[in-house]
Amino acid sequence: MKTPLIDNLQYANWSETIFRQMRAGGVDAVHVTIAYHESFREMVLNLEVFNRWFERFPELIFKGTSAADVRLAQETGRTAIFFGFQNPSPIEDDIGLVEICHQLGIRFMQLTYNNQSLLATGCYEDEDTGLTRMGKQVVREMNRVGMVVDMSHSADRSTLEAIDHSSRPIAITHANPHWWHPALRNKSDEVLKALTGRGGMLGFSVYPHHLKGGSNCTLNDFCEMVAEAATRYGAEALGIGTDLCQDQPDSIVEWMRVGRWSKVIDYGEGSASDAGFPPMPSWFNDNRDFANISQGLLDVGFSTAEMEGIMGGNWLNFYDASFGPAA
Repeated sequence: MKTPLIDNLQYANWSETIFRQMRAGGVDAVHVTIAYHESFREMVLNLEVFNRWFERFPELIFKGTSAADVRLAQETGRTAIFFGFQNPSPIEDDIGLVEICHQLGIRFMQLTYNNQSLLATGCYEDEDTGLTRMGKQVVREMNRVGMVVDMSHSADRSTLEAIDHSSRPIAITHANPHWWHPALRNKSDEVLKALTGRGGMLGFSVYPHHLKGGSNCTLNDFCEMVAEAATRYGAEALGIGTDLCQDQPDSIVEWMRVGRWSKVIDYGEGSASDAGFPPMPSWFNDNRDFANISQGLLDVGFSTAEMEGIMGGNWLNFYDASFGPAA
């Protein structure tokens, strides 16, 4: 069986059009954000919506919970949908909900979005106090049940403590190196060395605020960055997490940044001009464009095996090791 194509983070405004674009692009699996700031009950309502999508389009998509489902997607010509949270708000203040959420199919959870949570500190805060007492216990519980710790929006100390405290490799599903582009959301060399040194995975983002040159970033610049990351951290630790927010209105990005905890937007990336969704780079508009990245990686010197690993094989290995209960 060929190596799968996996995008380990999207938050699109889901539709039949997007599901068909996934199939046209040969996308075998996508990690879908099912919650940002929602409570547990609100998150369940989002799952209900996706259950209707699964019911309406069984020939296109189905719910994935294990690495075997990626292989099933390949065999049946469909896309497996894996769920994750970009904030721990759905577990509220109840550690028992970690296991319940895993039973509902959640396979990734960020310990923070951009702000402080009950578990850890986000990258927009002035002071990073690291993992809280509850945070350390939630990490252990996530390790036990098979839910991946995701630190994509977390500050450095919190991320390093999560890497150290977790008994299983963690992920940064959608970010780029800070040494390439100094956005608040991009990750320091220290963090990325610690992450990959413990078997963790980095998913490269194509969200323009995370790219050098923003929307004008070239495919070659992006792929050269991936090549440098492979030199520093090893190609086997790298994947794609596009952070594609296709067809979302600008009001959604405001909600993502504000949630219910603030009345003001902390733009963080630099200015009020960052308030809405920026145009995507010309070489990646939607799920039909992954072949551009694949070819770009080959063009900067990756072998076919390395390119296929970055485009999905490495995530599949990570899924195999991460989604079941601890041994």
